[in-house]
Amino acid sequence: MKPWWAYDVGRGRRLRQRLERTLRPSGLGTLRRTRPLSDRWGLDRGTPVDRWYVERFLGEERASIRGRVLEVRDTRYTRAFGTDVASSDVIDIDESNPDATIVADLSKPSSIPTGTFDCFLLVQTLQFIFDTRGVLEEAHRVLAPGGVLLCTVPAVSRISMRYLDAEYWRFTVAGCRELVTIAFPGADVDVRSHGNVLACAAFLYGLAVEDLTEQELLDEDPFFPLVIAVKARKRPTAAPADSHVFRSHEVIALPASLSGASTVPMMRTRP
Repeated sequence: MKPWWAYDVGRGRRLRQRLERTLRPSGLGTLRRTRPLSDRWGLDRGTPVDRWYVERFLGEERASIRGRVLEVRDTRYTRAFGTDVASSDVIDIDESNPDATIVADLSKPSSIPTGTFDCFLLVQTLQFIFDTRGVLEEAHRVLAPGGVLLCTVPAVSRISMRYLDAEYWRFTVAGCRELVTIAFPGADVDVRSHGNVLACAAFLYGLAVEDLTEQELLDEDPFFPLVIAVKARKRPTAAPADSHVFRSHEVIALPASLSGASTVPMMRTRP
């Protein structure tokens, strides 16, 4: 049998909880639902909330999107934020992608010459790749000395309806810092979190940027990140003697044993 004070403690806790609910009612309104308002990350309502943070980060780093630029799936961010771009290439494992100038699985060693690119845009892609460390090590290899990796990953997100069995990860600042520091030895690594509890909830419910105010989006809370952004600059050492200039728009196809034709594709980005 419990002592008398155990019952008093439990009763007091319940009373405090009831008072908290009374003084700070949830007022969920249209969010009191078990299905999101949008199944497309808010695209059908406006701009997805996570993209606001992604594009803000890339806008702040536009000076690094220069020279020979590599991007996954298409060139949307190279075109939107690039400055003084000498050449633009697209990597994808999907041979049917008409924008792909390099067909390869980035999580495995490829035929891309070492030190080819000045900037690599790896946007909202790592969550679809099981071997994240392998991808980051390959990203380090294909960057030229002083080259920059600009990478964003989700800390909070719904699972893509197309890839229920092939979306592997969510990330934290600490985890990203460890992964990138290992893959980029001696590099200048900057890891930032973006978002807050409202932005996270809005994104999960399928609300759009247009449903929120700019101040609500700008209110950063490191304990409730929506997007993690990484900038890593490869150590500016001399390029290897056997490296050579990669020809823009050269298509590299890996052997069938590496291309993973019968396995789950490893290079994706969210729509």
